[in-house]
Amino acid sequence: MEILVSPDPDRTAERAAEAVLSGLARTHSGDPVLGLATGSSPLGLYRALGRAVDAGRADFGTTHGVALDEYVGLPPGHPEGYRQVLLREVCGVIGLAPERLEVPDGSAAGSAALEAAAAAYEARIAELGGVDVQVLGIGANGHLGFNEPGSALTSRTRVKRLSARTRRDNARFFTGLDDVPTHCLTQGLGTILEARRLVLVATGDGKADAVAAAIEGPLTASVPASVLQWHADTVVCLDEAAAAGLRNRQYYDDSAAGLPEG
Repeated sequence: MEILVSPDPDRTAERAAEAVLSGLARTHSGDPVLGLATGSSPLGLYRALGRAVDAGRADFGTTHGVALDEYVGLPPGHPEGYRQVLLREVCGVIGLAPERLEVPDGSAAGSAALEAAAAAYEARIAELGGVDVQVLGIGANGHLGFNEPGSALTSRTRVKRLSARTRRDNARFFTGLDDVPTHCLTQGLGTILEARRLVLVATGDGKADAVAAAIEGPLTASVPASVLQWHADTVVCLDEAAAAGLRNRQYYDDSAAGLPEG
């Protein structure tokens, strides 16, 4: 695991974008596949990727985008449905073609149909050849995607109940708490771990406890993001506030400096 701490959110986003681009440069033989997270944490990263496109350093014209999750029960086209969010915040920013955006079908009615939608999403990821780089945020309770505390560390894409804390945190995107869906379709932790590179972005002191628990705490279902410790190529990009709880900060900074020249 590589821990990169930057002085502010803007530099954090730039370093995360560098980690994404270098990971995509090692893509498998098919078209690149970029895993996409929603929420506030990755927004700076997507804008940084957009600047790289504008500067001619990146091109997402042949890239497939794969969403981490989707709410259950929102009507198609709802502005806070994650397909619409990603169309606004990613496709329109980095030049990812809307027809290349894959999102779980949370509009399916009934548990059997939702289970079928989850299985179909797993199959689609496999059909694409797997995710080359997965962008991630982290919830204040340590959730990854919508894998809430208690999620199986080997879980696959499935229906999950959102925790009360997650719903309160996401209420700012809706007109009120009552409008926040109670369930979602989310990639499982086992699904996420199959991506070739994971790039997690976290900024602000509200994420400091979760970051410290995920990086330096035990591997546990109580902190779903602790599965990052299991992955062979994880890059964690933090600002100073999000890194405030790390005990081994000096070591991370020394490691990030690389080998001495000469």
